[in-house]
Amino acid sequence: MKFIAYILFSESAAKYYTGHTHDLANRLAEHNQGETPSIKMGIPWRVVWKAGFLTRAEAMKMEVHIKKRGAKRFLTDLSRGA
Repeated sequence: MKFIAYILFSESAAKYYTGHTHDLANRLAEHNQGETPSIKMGIPWRVVWKAGFLTRAEAMKMEVHIKKRGAKRFLTDLSRGA
């Protein structure tokens, strides 16, 4: 897969962050090094969900879907098999 939609979770901030990337390891490192000012307060972040897609458009579409639903609710729905 070329692109990844992902959800991160911060224990310290008790918050989720949803995004997409072509290099999840690098993106996670950027988040945890404070390179994303809007989520700097949540360091350390950890990946709690990810899915691969062939195109950036598909990954972005999933990101938008998750953000509209809310990451916590999206993950709850997945665990229930909804």
